[in-house]
Amino acid sequence: MKNNFFNYSVANIYTKPLSNSKVSSQILYGEKFKVLSKKKEWLKIKTNFDNYIGYIKKTNKFNQNFKPNYKIYKLRSRIFKKINNKFLPTNNFLYFASAISIKKKIKNYIEFEKNKWIKINDTKKINHLQTNFIKILKLFLGCKYLWGGKTAKGIDCSALIQIYFYYNRIFFPRDTKDQVKFCKKKINKKLSKGDIIFWKGHVGICLNQSKFIHAYGPKKKVLIMPTNFTIKLIKKTAKLIVKKVSNIKNY
Repeated sequence: MKNNFFNYSVANIYTKPLSNSKVSSQILYGEKFKVLSKKKEWLKIKTNFDNYIGYIKKTNKFNQNFKPNYKIYKLRSRIFKKINNKFLPTNNFLYFASAISIKKKIKNYIEFEKNKWIKINDTKKINHLQTNFIKILKLFLGCKYLWGGKTAKGIDCSALIQIYFYYNRIFFPRDTKDQVKFCKKKINKKLSKGDIIFWKGHVGICLNQSKFIHAYGPKKKVLIMPTNFTIKLIKKTAKLIVKKVSNIKNY
């Protein structure tokens, strides 16, 4: 099977080849995947980064001759069009961690597709690493909670953790149920910076001993909450106890 690269800002990945099917995840611009099968207007795909399997619509653009050399280092990067030597903003964006291939550079703008430009300051080279997970996760503060989402338009709890690894191109599973299996259990029970806390169906991460960031469904957004308060709140409201604690530095 040949590798393909997704060439649309973002698209939903569905659990079944039906428009009313559940959205389980999303695929970003420049993300690599393989086509497993075709069914009418649907493609069954498997993403290379995390081996995620689902369905996307055939109408989405992708190609095989794509060599990304930069990636987006902003929550969202506005796309511009060049008309009469002026760069005019559109209502379209590329989203954090999307991979692009630069065609041309003029002043502070770079072209990644024909007459599609973004600001060069919104990007980093493809091999750039950001090992400070707090800087990445805090970009998403205030973004709405969206099941299956992984962009500024909406993100879920497991994607908020995974996006740090995706930006740095370090394997990490997409869904909470797979993340909890993949992660090593922390031996020291005292909570500290970088601790990933898992419940059944939920996950977040400690910014320090007392602060915790997560995409929280009941509050419908990404926010920072006191860690111990959050643990008690989830136990009280969802009847869930902590399933496992790991630490981000293990990966």
